Amino acid sequence: MVFSQLFFLLVALVILASALKVVTERNLIHAALWLVVTLFGIAVLFAMLNAGFLAVVQVMVYIGAIAILFIFAVMLTQRELVQKIAPLNPRWPVGALIALATFGALGWMLRVWQGLPQQAAALPADADTLRLLGEALVSPQAFALPFEVASVLLVAALVGAVYIAYGRK
Repeated sequence: MVFSQLFFLLVALVILASALKVVTERNLIHAALWLVVTLFGIAVLFAMLNAGFLAVVQVMVYIGAIAILFIFAVMLTQRELVQKIAPLNPRWPVGALIALATFGALGWMLRVWQGLPQQAAALPADADTLRLLGEALVSPQAFALPFEVASVLLVAALVGAVYIAYGRK
């Protein structure tokens, strides 16, 4: 095996292990920190694919903003939730069964997948991919609406966390 393949396997194992810790950790702050490790592993994968811009966006937006916002919301609401919520959902076997079924379906889809069509992957050699990405993000025909919906959702989550934390005075 080549060094890059071994490095990819190592990063993939770290991502899988930390993602497993995110969903099994009883302490929400620790789960959020494991989420940061998972998101950083994804940024490393972007860097390995020579997608430096996406790696930086992954670190800046997902780790620097969303994960920190999640930690902030958990720290605001943690006091009241500690006494009210059981540490483990008693119906976790149902969730595990659904996760295994989803994993099996994805495995089956990958087994029968024929690959990407050749014309979909064809970009001119001198194409400015960063400019094309920027146009796709702000174009009304592309991803402008989902981009704005995600920002409204984040603001609503922050307002909800503040309301829960300080609403009963």
